[in-house]
Amino acid sequence: MATPQLHIYSDTSKLQEEVCDFIVARASASISDHNHFSVGLSGGSVAKIVSKGLRDRKDIDWSKVHIFYCDERHVSYSSEDSTHGFIQKELLVHVSPAAVYSINHSLSVAEAAQDYVAKIRSLYPGDDLPRFDLLLLGMGPDGHTCSLFPGHPGLLERERVVIPITDSPKPPPSRITLTIPVLNSARCVAVISTGGSKADAVKESLEPASGVEPLPAGRARPTDGELHWFMDEGAASKLDNKA
Repeated sequence: MATPQLHIYSDTSKLQEEVCDFIVARASASISDHNHFSVGLSGGSVAKIVSKGLRDRKDIDWSKVHIFYCDERHVSYSSEDSTHGFIQKELLVHVSPAAVYSINHSLSVAEAAQDYVAKIRSLYPGDDLPRFDLLLLGMGPDGHTCSLFPGHPGLLERERVVIPITDSPKPPPSRITLTIPVLNSARCVAVISTGGSKADAVKESLEPASGVEPLPAGRARPTDGELHWFMDEGAASKLDNKA
């Protein structure tokens, strides 16, 4: 199980720069190793940080980048809630449409989840868990990551790659999400968290009380890969160990 490597910044613009440098370095290493780079994006602040920081980068071979979504809301691309709709406008000018794996929102949410597994299997065939090169995760103030919320039965899924969610406590209620086993099969996971409102959740994810399960974001612990947390000082303010 990966030990979290913490990266803490006083300046959010510096955090963005370092996150994007990290992504470019992971892309270069992955392309050198196996001739492609598969990255899973999350929505919200993560999508904004990544799209703004990467859109003008020339030091990444975009022709070998495959973009997936760690989770996605079951809405049309024109909706303000659509991560793909946002990324499509902000970043995807660099990437072939065939290498961007978006949810099919015309299907039911259950069918869309099955369809997304098929899309993942087009790059990662077979029955083994996909081994993404990098998954970029966010975290809500409640500690949720992807669309895996505290106390939700989806946290207990151990077999499926993607599951449908129809009762998200955060609107919109219908979503698809990668599962904990997929997060923990990744070559690298990076969690990005900013703001003092996240401090309690960061603490309960990284330093839970004895005998207490960590919040969902803290359950992303690759079994054979790296784990990085990128935070500003506000998000990291309640940690005892910041090394």
